[in-house]
Amino acid sequence: MRLEIESLAYGGDGVAHSPDGLTVFIPDTCPGDVVDVEIEQDRGRWARARLLSIVEASPDRVSPPCPHFGTCGGCQWQHVSYEAQLTAKRRAVTEALSRIGGQEAEALVSPCIPSGREYGYRNKIELRCDEAGPSSLGLTARDGRTLIPIDRCLLLPKKHAGAPRKVRGALKYIAGDQSLGLKRVGVRFAERRPDVEIAIWTAPGPFPRSLAAKTLNDSMQATSVVRVLTKGPDKARRVSKVEVLAGKGFWRERLAGFTMSISAPSFFQVNTATAELMVAKAVDALDPGEDDIVLDCYSGAGTFTLKLAERADDVVAIESSSTAIQDLRRNLENAELHADVVGGDATRELPDLGHFDRILVDPPRTGLAPEALAALASAGATRIVYVSCDPATLARDAGSLKDRGYHLAEVTPVDLFPQTYHVESIAVFDRD
Repeated sequence: MRLEIESLAYGGDGVAHSPDGLTVFIPDTCPGDVVDVEIEQDRGRWARARLLSIVEASPDRVSPPCPHFGTCGGCQWQHVSYEAQLTAKRRAVTEALSRIGGQEAEALVSPCIPSGREYGYRNKIELRCDEAGPSSLGLTARDGRTLIPIDRCLLLPKKHAGAPRKVRGALKYIAGDQSLGLKRVGVRFAERRPDVEIAIWTAPGPFPRSLAAKTLNDSMQATSVVRVLTKGPDKARRVSKVEVLAGKGFWRERLAGFTMSISAPSFFQVNTATAELMVAKAVDALDPGEDDIVLDCYSGAGTFTLKLAERADDVVAIESSSTAIQDLRRNLENAELHADVVGGDATRELPDLGHFDRILVDPPRTGLAPEALAALASAGATRIVYVSCDPATLARDAGSLKDRGYHLAEVTPVDLFPQTYHVESIAVFDRD
């Protein structure tokens, strides 16, 4: 079948329509491509196809610079010009809000704020391994199962791009003939400080701490080396203990005028410079007054909390992760700012917190649980700013907020993840 690619779907595939109206999704294609494809899965109203050849290349098609593109699952759009990527991300947000959220979204969604860098922007890489141990350490392939043991990643800063090879070599030396119980390795590189942290995620058990500390520290000139012990399924990431093997035991980075300390299990945005733009945009959109009672829900280690506490005297932050709570308290203290920190699940804690004038919420990819959304809407805030990393769950929750008396005023997509389909959004809801 010969098709012309019309757009990019959230998820990465190109989208085309067959002569009989079938919607066809084709990986590794670009809007404007004319392609020959073979249908692999026909689901009735839509189908998935395999790219056979590019008959006519789109003007927006570019050459992917990474030799692993097409097999590694980290990037989906290296073959698409950056301008077309930004267009596709705005479109993904707009379509989700219209189709799922029942919003008249076209006029509400701004152009996507670009990343300062198209490559070299990530401050973190996370490498997985399988039963083969450190020799398999790499990134997950597109099939979601295989590991690609890459030597360099172009999304990392140039001076750290070779980190995968260095860490793999160090861990192979440390392991020797023994098993380390290794699950994954996270490496963070501060953009605005000299900090480099290596976090080894393992199952509980014997571990060569001294050898690991010296070898890993030498491999990357790390300022912190930690071992994170986890229990249960790997995806659950149930942390039982964090052992400091060398250095400070945490990683530091400058963001929005503050030096933040982040423990290995705590979340931090991977694109420092663009995250700073996002924080400024979100806090300005919330526009808290000095006397407002402000809620920061799913606060993490304080990405938004510090800036909110700088502008309002009464800030409450809710967070469920114990390590993030410790980081948040330390970051507030170091910034000489105050916020009331509430530890616990937002769904459980929100109903007892009473009234708020302004609310900022930055939930996980799954969005807000119905109970949490109901409690937020009942808090009486005149404005809610919702920071989302998934257009579909944002759209779903936008529809629920609309039913509870909040209208969507504006949405700004932000590109924290060039070369991928992922997009952050800042959505502003005002009470009717």
